[in-house]
Amino acid sequence: MTVSDVIHAHFDTLTRAEKQLAASLLDNYPVSGLGSITTVAENAGVSTPTVARMVQKLGFRGFPDFQARLHHELETTLSSPITKHDRWAANAPGTHILNRFADAIMTNMRQTLAHVETAEFDGASALLADRQRSIYIIGGRITKALADYLFTHLQVIRPNVTQIASNPASWPHYVLNMKAGDVLVIFDIRRYEQEMETLGRVARERGVEIVLFTDPWASPVAKVAAKVFRVHIEAPSAWDSSVVTLFIVEALIEAVQSSGWEETSDRMKTLEGLFEASRLFRKPRPEVTAKP
Repeated sequence: MTVSDVIHAHFDTLTRAEKQLAASLLDNYPVSGLGSITTVAENAGVSTPTVARMVQKLGFRGFPDFQARLHHELETTLSSPITKHDRWAANAPGTHILNRFADAIMTNMRQTLAHVETAEFDGASALLADRQRSIYIIGGRITKALADYLFTHLQVIRPNVTQIASNPASWPHYVLNMKAGDVLVIFDIRRYEQEMETLGRVARERGVEIVLFTDPWASPVAKVAAKVFRVHIEAPSAWDSSVVTLFIVEALIEAVQSSGWEETSDRMKTLEGLFEASRLFRKPRPEVTAKP
C-alpha cells in the first residue's frame, strides 16, 4: 500500500485536526509531506504534535519513517527505464525471463484486482455505455497504444467516440466540443505527463466526467477523475507492463458492448457491409477437391 492508501484506509478513525492534516497531505501528494515536520504542520494549519501523533496512528515509527516511505514512492514514480532495468537486474533470480515475467504479471493481476471495486468498474462501464455522452480518449507517449486499442473497439460499439491527438497544441479544439456529462478517458502512467493534468483539469471544469487508468502511485489527474483504475505495472524490465491495464480495458469493452448489444449488433452488421463494399479483407478461398 502507498502512504496515500494508508491515509485513506485510516481516515475515518482520525480526529478533526488529523483529518485536516490528512486532507492537506493528499492535496499535493506526495510533495506536501516532504518538508520538515514544522512546515507540514504549518501548511495544514495544525500543531507539530498533531503531525507526530497522526503518522504513528497510521502505523509509522515516526515522522522520519513516514517521510522515508514518501521519498521511496517519489523515487519509484520518477524512475527512468535505465534505473528500472538496473534495479531489476541487480535482484534478478536465475530463472528464465519467461518465468520471471509470468510471476510478475500474475502478481500485478492479483494486486490490482484486490483493489478494483466492482461498483467502480460498473460505474465506469455505465459512463462509457451511455449513448447520450460523447467519449474522448487520450494516452501518453507509451500508453497511446492502449488508448488506440480502446478507441478502435468503442467506435464500433457506439457512436460519438473521439481519439484525441497526442499534440497538446490541438487539445483546445477537442475541449471546445466537450459538453457537461461527456466522458474523457485518460491513460497516464508514471513519469506522468504535465499536459495530461492540465487537460484533465480543464475538461473537469467544463463538467466532463474523467475515467483514469494509472498506476498504484496515481497520476495527478486522479484529483479530478470520477473513476480511477490504479493498475500494478511492475515487470522485470526497463519498461512498465501494460498487460493488466489491457485486461481491465478489454473487460470494460465487453461490459459496454453487452449493455447495448442490440444497437452494437446493428452497427457491426453495417460495418461488415462497408468492409465488403471496400474489399478491405481478403475472402477465404474455397477448398478445391482433388479429382480421383
